[in-house]
This record gives sequence, C-alpha cells and structure tokens, in this order.
Amino acid sequence: MQLNINDNWKNVLKSEFSKSYFKNLMSFIDKEFTNYTCYPKKEAIFKAFNDCNFDDLKVVIIGQDPYHGAEQANGLCFSVQSGVKHPPSLVNILKEIEDDVKVSYPISGDLSRWAKQGVLLLNATLTVREGEAGSHQKQGWEEFTDAVIHIISEEKKGVVFLLWGKFAQKKGSVINVNKHTVFKAPHPSPLGAWRGWFGCKHFSKTNTFLKSKSKIPIQW
Repeated sequence: MQLNINDNWKNVLKSEFSKSYFKNLMSFIDKEFTNYTCYPKKEAIFKAFNDCNFDDLKVVIIGQDPYHGAEQANGLCFSVQSGVKHPPSLVNILKEIEDDVKVSYPISGDLSRWAKQGVLLLNATLTVREGEAGSHQKQGWEEFTDAVIHIISEEKKGVVFLLWGKFAQKKGSVINVNKHTVFKAPHPSPLGAWRGWFGCKHFSKTNTFLKSKSKIPIQW
C-alpha cells in the first residue's frame, strides 16, 4: 500500500516504516481493502497526521477504533464526515464543549478544524472492516500508534494529552508526565458520560495550559 503520509511525519516515523510488523500491516490492509469494504477511505487512513504536522502539534486525543458504519469514519478519532449524524460519544464531547467554553453546538461533526490547529486525533487502530468493530485490531496498528505516542513524548515538550476512558489511559502510560500535561476523564460514551465526563472541563483546562505556555489556544 502506498504510504500516504506527509513528509513531516515520515521523517519522524521513518524507523517504524522499515520494521517488519509495519510492512506486514500494510500487506494486510491492502488485502482487506481489496476484498472488503473498509473505513476510512484509503486516502484518509493517515488523515490524523496529514491534518496535524508534528511541528505544530499541541494536543493529543486518543481514541480506539474508527466508526464502522457507512460513510462515518474520516480518519480522525471521534470525528465523522460532514452531514453524518453525530454518534453518541461525539454528541457528548460537543455538549461538554458547549457547556465548558460556551460555544454553540456545531452542525458538522467533522473535527478537521481541531486537527489543523495542532490537535492529533489518534485512533489506536486506524482502519476497520464495515460493520465489524475491532476487525483490524492486533494486526500491527496498536504497535504503530504506541510508537507514535512514545515518540511524541520523547521528542516534544509541553503537549497536552487528553485521555478519556481506561483504554486511552492505559495506552498513554508511556507519556512522560514530567514533560507533558495529562488530563484524564471517563470515556464520553453514554456509559461514562454521567460518571464524570460531563463537567471534566478538559477543553478550557487545555486552553488555560496552552496560554500559560504562550501558545495559541484551540478554537473548539
């Protein structure tokens, strides 16, 4: 499979691309996209990286799997294509933003606008087969995204990591908390929303931190 990822990230991650697990992963993805309907579209698999340069990165949000329904996933965690009904977790994210930073609930659930401001919206697994949640897990994506988080932790300073739910918190265990700021909350799914997601104020906390470091806050 052609590696459709920008040069900024290619340079940072080049050691991963040469490893056997990654080559095997790309072969697996090629076969899956040839034989099945998979999401997101091939050209959007690395959209999280292409919309957020490594040099500009300020915030990392960790998700788990892409949405597996038709035309939902767009390559960014929790995000959907414009015009698509907002899934429950995204609804709760946008409701919390509405309450936290006092902005109107948006019509579009496409979070590309965040990515272009320096928010890496990283799913642990970057692809999925249609209608089969978790179908591309344990094929190499997790090793790749673990490496991404580790490299960000090692090579950057002052990044805000937003870890929502036990899965993201476990995946973020490699983050150097002496160099970075980590905010944790329950997952924004309907199961976790009333256990502490609502009222977590991660969006205003993130902007307060960014401003304290003379960085431009995110327009959520």
